[in-house]
Amino acid sequence: MGNLVAIVGRPNVGKSTLFNRLTETRRAIVDETAGVTRDRQYGKVIWNGKEFSVIDTGGYVVNSDDTFEKEIRKQVFLAIEEADAIIFVVDVCTGITDMDEAVADILRRADKKVFLAVNKVDNNARQDDAYEFYGLGLGNYHNLSSINGSGTGDLLDEIVDALQFEEEQPLEPDIPKIAVVGRPNVGKSSLINAFMDEERNIVTDIAGTTRDAITTHYNKFGYNFYLIDTAGIRKKGKVSEDLEFYSVMRSIRAIEYADICILMIDAVRGLEAQDLNIANIIMRNRKGMVVVVNKWDLIENKGNNTALEYEKALKERFAPYTDFTVIFASAISKQRIHKALDVAMQVFENRKRKVRTSEINEYLLPLIEAYPPPALKGKTIKIKYISQLPTQTPSFAFFTNLPQYVKAPYKRFLENKIREKWDFSGVPISIYIRDK
Repeated sequence: MGNLVAIVGRPNVGKSTLFNRLTETRRAIVDETAGVTRDRQYGKVIWNGKEFSVIDTGGYVVNSDDTFEKEIRKQVFLAIEEADAIIFVVDVCTGITDMDEAVADILRRADKKVFLAVNKVDNNARQDDAYEFYGLGLGNYHNLSSINGSGTGDLLDEIVDALQFEEEQPLEPDIPKIAVVGRPNVGKSSLINAFMDEERNIVTDIAGTTRDAITTHYNKFGYNFYLIDTAGIRKKGKVSEDLEFYSVMRSIRAIEYADICILMIDAVRGLEAQDLNIANIIMRNRKGMVVVVNKWDLIENKGNNTALEYEKALKERFAPYTDFTVIFASAISKQRIHKALDVAMQVFENRKRKVRTSEINEYLLPLIEAYPPPALKGKTIKIKYISQLPTQTPSFAFFTNLPQYVKAPYKRFLENKIREKWDFSGVPISIYIRDK
């Protein structure tokens, strides 16, 4: 599984600014997925050729009636439990507060690598002020200015040195790795048990009884795949954490490791913000996706069109990415669960699909000529040549005289034309516009 680094600290110390600054390093390399809202709280960092994920805990915690203190402690315990390393952000302008002391106290006892980041150090006087943070007992600290980026390079150097980038034990590449992801209590364990035909996981009604990813090789009924199961057994009594946030941190690991994700949605509760959050992480990691609407047997008064209407409403929320299969199932009664596996296997094939260059040019160039990109500032944009890039997931390069003038709606048009002709259902497609 990949490395996960969590940013913790009290409100207004600059966690989000630091998060944006760290994840910025990636943007030059990977262009944003069109139409996918950036999850401000989750991103990837590439530094010195090493990649890790970073999560800003502040963005996920809802400030309910709980005191700040209780919420922040919750975040910190969660980070200790889930992350591989922790960046603890403090503010040089306020000095050490009681809350900082409390967080430092928890972190000192934890067996985790902690990086103390003293933020807002943007002049020499403030560098002198930063000395007091030795008093937190966390050893050396890093002076940062998240706004202008000074100090972040040294911090990243140390983080990358501290993380372990083990070469994963390679599983057989031709066997798909399938992860079952979704919000708490949506029925992930029941679905996995139905696949396995055994109560390997303890299925209970307590949200969050599950923890730790387990990989199982599944080979029966003509199916052959690895099941990445984040539904291990939960350590009890650790922390009464924010389950929604916990489920996202859990899902990230499984999504990054898998090829295909079965995203489970609760039929009764419908699509919630957290489902979209998890779906965005699947798309941003360019993984295959199958949506399973679980507990369909609990929906009463179903008419002939209930499923169709449900699917239409669902896809409207996912737009512009709508080319994926929705399966209405019940993990408990095992209704249509094998269909989920059939579709997942098909999506795995779609994700590997390669289209011959001659074929794609013959098909697309006449369409582009009939509907060229709209002229901008009186300049005609000509697309001369197309090829599929040798990437792990479907990516297409369109070579043109004025790449900067081809906008997102036209890229969507190109993607839709590709999808109409070749089966890339369930798979995000990347469209790159390159200078010819």
